[in-house]
Amino acid sequence: MKALIPSHKENKRYLLLRGNNLKKNVSAAIKDYLGTLGVSEATPRWIDVSEEEGILSINRKSLENVKGAFCISKSRIEVLKVSGTLKKLEA
Repeated sequence: MKALIPSHKENKRYLLLRGNNLKKNVSAAIKDYLGTLGVSEATPRWIDVSEEEGILSINRKSLENVKGAFCISKSRIEVLKVSGTLKKLEA
């Protein structure tokens, strides 16, 4: 299979998150707010997860919707930082 040209690749943003039981709460918050179609458009993927902090990759176009989902969520999910690259996020 041939690799995609850069203009066809998905533009991502990386979110540094803080909260309890992140994997479960983040997916539930996004699905409750955006629905199944919104989750597929946001394409959330976990890069790194520890007990209380994690890095989530999402589609650039759905950044504001995902942040809104965290604000409305009953579980406390805090967005500490947003970046376009992992290197800048971890620094």
